[in-house]
Amino acid sequence: MSNGVEDFYCDEVLSGKTAVDIVLETDNSLAFYHTRPFYEVHIVVISKKHITSLIDVKPEDNDMMKDLFSVIQKVSKQVNEKYGACTVSTNIGEYQSNKHMHWHIHFGNRIRYLDGTWC
Repeated sequence: MSNGVEDFYCDEVLSGKTAVDIVLETDNSLAFYHTRPFYEVHIVVISKKHITSLIDVKPEDNDMMKDLFSVIQKVSKQVNEKYGACTVSTNIGEYQSNKHMHWHIHFGNRIRYLDGTWC
């Protein structure tokens, strides 16, 4: 769980309780800078519809997924053009601390805490 809630993106971000720095927004998708970044550049892309993870996408979600992947592509292209590379990933199952389908687009070194441990 992220910040004590199972779906931080619905409960906090999409509800407006937690402000985010938006990179790109459409009717179906939202890309924003991660609220607790793990990398120098760390952007999250979410669908505005609650879907738990990639393996839970249904055929009726095809239009939403086309929009989501278009946003992922556009943001990835921006990061790649600015920095020369990026990673795009999603998590499923126990790797997924936030039970809302989301994609990470990141570049750079992993951030360490002041005590030297990894975030």
